[in-house]
Amino acid sequence: MTTATAERAPRVLVVDDQTLIRTGFRLILTARGIDVVGEAADGGEAVAAARELRPDVVLMDIRMPNMDGLEATRRILAQAPDCRVLMLTTFDLDRYVYAALSLGASGFLLKDVTPEHLAAAVRLVDTGDALLAPSITRRLVERFASDPPESPAVPADLASLTPRELEVLTLLGRGLSNAELAAELTLSEATVKSHVTRIFAKLTLRDRAQAVVLAYETGLVRPGGHASGPSGV
Repeated sequence: MTTATAERAPRVLVVDDQTLIRTGFRLILTARGIDVVGEAADGGEAVAAARELRPDVVLMDIRMPNMDGLEATRRILAQAPDCRVLMLTTFDLDRYVYAALSLGASGFLLKDVTPEHLAAAVRLVDTGDALLAPSITRRLVERFASDPPESPAVPADLASLTPRELEVLTLLGRGLSNAELAAELTLSEATVKSHVTRIFAKLTLRDRAQAVVLAYETGLVRPGGHASGPSGV
């Protein structure tokens, strides 16, 4: 993303079936210099609005009538892969949040989020990063990820990765930041970023949220934070 793109105000679509929530989020974001380009009351309206308005970020409620946030997220990301979706939920360990991360959502927010956190989250995902609170994300994935294989070895889906990239993906799955990865592997942050970029390209991952899900579902990381992949690389 260019500097010019990073400096402009994100264009946001707010999707929730409750008018008060939509209005509140609009007021909060607008007061902080973020451009709310539209609102939608259900998933069908969200898909249509996203197609017309081309927002950078969609704040997406999960549970709505007519079309829920999961199906809307799937359709929006299919028609606009560069769009970022932040899921809105009332509690963090929600199986629908896990499903949304698997579909390509860039993170999730509780509906009682503070105004400052809301604005910061929108700006963060607009830069192309994922909004992850590592401890919550690990708990979420551990609860809802499908059971990993007993002997993961190198899953077929990961065969394109080098041993070092497998190690980086394993640590990503445990929720480590780039700085923590650099310290763990005794590498520079620039080198870590290069590894992460190559992993995302090879595995067609959107961001760290999908990397965490993949690491668990392939068995590289097991519930409890234990790595099953290669070590000592």
